[in-house]
Amino acid sequence: MEVQPEAGDSQVAIRNIERELICPACKELYTHPLILPCQHSICHKCVKELLFMTLEDSTDVSSEASTPGSPRVRIQSPSLERIDRLLRSGSKRNSLTPRITSLSCPGCLRDVDLGERGINGLFRNFTLENIVERYRQAARAATAIMCDYCKPPIQESTKSCMDCSASFCNECFKINHPWGTIKAQHEYGPPTTSFRPKVLMCPEHESEKVNMYCEICRRPVCHLCKLGGTHANHRVTTMSNAYKTLKEKLTKGISYLISKESQVKTQISELEILIRRTESNGNRAVEEATYNFDKLFSILEERKTFVLQSIQGSQSSRLEKLQSQLEEYQGLLENSGLVGYAQEVLKETDHSCFVQTAKQLHTRIQKASESLKTFRPAADSSFEDYFVDVSKEENLLTDLSFSKALDVPEINTDESKVYNNAKICWNHPNDSGLADSYILEYRKLDKNEDPTWNEIEAGSTSKVISDLDLNSSYCFRVQSLRGSMCSPHSKEVILQTPPAPVYSFLFDDKCGYNKERLMLNDKRNIVESVAGHPLLLGAERVQVGCYMCLDYIIGDTGITRGKHFWAFSVESYSYMVKVGVASDIKLQEWLHNPRDISSPRYDQDSGHDSGSEDVAFDSSQPFTLATIGMRKLFIPKACNVSTSYGERVLPLPSRIGVCLDYEKGKVGFYDATSMKCLYEREVDCIGTMYPAFALMGGGAIRLEEVITAKHLDYSHEI
Repeated sequence: MEVQPEAGDSQVAIRNIERELICPACKELYTHPLILPCQHSICHKCVKELLFMTLEDSTDVSSEASTPGSPRVRIQSPSLERIDRLLRSGSKRNSLTPRITSLSCPGCLRDVDLGERGINGLFRNFTLENIVERYRQAARAATAIMCDYCKPPIQESTKSCMDCSASFCNECFKINHPWGTIKAQHEYGPPTTSFRPKVLMCPEHESEKVNMYCEICRRPVCHLCKLGGTHANHRVTTMSNAYKTLKEKLTKGISYLISKESQVKTQISELEILIRRTESNGNRAVEEATYNFDKLFSILEERKTFVLQSIQGSQSSRLEKLQSQLEEYQGLLENSGLVGYAQEVLKETDHSCFVQTAKQLHTRIQKASESLKTFRPAADSSFEDYFVDVSKEENLLTDLSFSKALDVPEINTDESKVYNNAKICWNHPNDSGLADSYILEYRKLDKNEDPTWNEIEAGSTSKVISDLDLNSSYCFRVQSLRGSMCSPHSKEVILQTPPAPVYSFLFDDKCGYNKERLMLNDKRNIVESVAGHPLLLGAERVQVGCYMCLDYIIGDTGITRGKHFWAFSVESYSYMVKVGVASDIKLQEWLHNPRDISSPRYDQDSGHDSGSEDVAFDSSQPFTLATIGMRKLFIPKACNVSTSYGERVLPLPSRIGVCLDYEKGKVGFYDATSMKCLYEREVDCIGTMYPAFALMGGGAIRLEEVITAKHLDYSHEI
């Protein structure tokens, strides 16, 4: 057996593994853990309690309800004495109490069979027990372990003897382990309260040491187990081989996890963000639900007040009318009301006075008589018109539920552009389920960078991000927000920033600009090749259709140092377009001594493929250009290309980028969407270098908005 390692060597690491030292049954630190057949470890007392609960359920020992599962949820924990008594009674022959040898493992929630020996056939996990003890010591570093042999006053122990299973101070250790005796050979280590045997014994054959490992049952066994026991027909290996194999597997697994530490930290950061967001969104959802229900309650209270007031007002008006009619009819009775009054008038003997009163009274008597013939109540007693039908509303409230989940947005890689700044655009599937706002997240893909996502809130379906590093890859994702609802994250999109700062310019409408065959827009960011008026006016003399020469145009600002990048797009219908850079010195020479390459006397190719003609022609050009046409990008054939490419014909990118490194004398052509270098070559950087373009036949070039941003004020996004 190995000597127990120093308790203080890894206190910090020990304190960080508490989760692995908690029993899945009692949720506390392991105490004498046993290894179940499913390889999960459980405290010795917890195994007994689980067996007792299984026994109690099967025999109906108690009428009290027993909850299966974790002992922590049981109503009343039985005493260990009662458990031992019941388990012993169940193990006796001819016992009326059934024998229980299976239980439900709290770790994997599967039923496991403990075998004929039951709990006595389980191995004690001494390694785990030792780690738990080291954890306890690290947690109570200030609590000393006292000597077991000292007489008062008891001294603090300095070492523990594994053979004696006791702790000693220096003096007591010398006394109990004198030199020249067998005890002097005892194995000792730092102070501990957890002692384990020097040799692991077989639980089925208690006098035998385990010296083999059963690969079927995945547990140590002794030679008797293999010869005639339950492992007789199982495949076994030596303990040393099992130790070596399992240690290699464990080491490899640990190494893999350690190598993925940055990935784990990234996922931990994402989980922490999700936890905070879940708390925030959950609280917001509760607030919104409370607000909406309060609003419904308010509307119901308002309608309730209105309906009740309407009913009560109608009731009062009807009662008033009916009461008045009642009193009127009561007056028609003898000696009361109208009849009584008329009877009193009949007693008048003075003719003049009688006539004066009787006329009006007679009219009232006639009306009362007519009302008796056509009796009609003054008001309706029914309130059917005031019945409130809430059946539809009741169904709506019964079906009241959560609104439809938000659609997951998708980042539009065609519209998204990354230069000095990044403009990220996204949309919803089928343009439905628009949100109130969005959260755009991004992070730099670099091992040395913080893996945490940066968040920016956006009110529309696009957002501009500034201050990005050059020649770097960034990962972007977006999610929708509507109130407390948030959609899942979109699919992550990786975009590359350009290799150099973006260079801003417009097309120059002066130097070498052919107004007859080139047409610039007012903003000078789009140039188009046209036939021109002279050619059209002389069209009747044209017998063969061909274009005679290229029309050149350059940028209005030049480069004298540094590394710069610009981008543009070429219309797909373009016949032939050349793009690249031009030197002002060579450009002046070219403009003063133009060469008519369309002349029959000028033959560029002598018929062989030595490349000398291409080199001579290329050196005489003021431009270093790549050719575009028929929706393809054609790589020039030259011997001074610094990077070799297998194919000279490439698909035309939707956006093309050019990068000029003045100091290194190199120009590169890029797919400006993916920032992939398609072609790079050396260039003679002398004087001032200008972005250069040439067109032949129909075609058009459009500068990216970011390239013209410093010159024009029409760019709203970047």
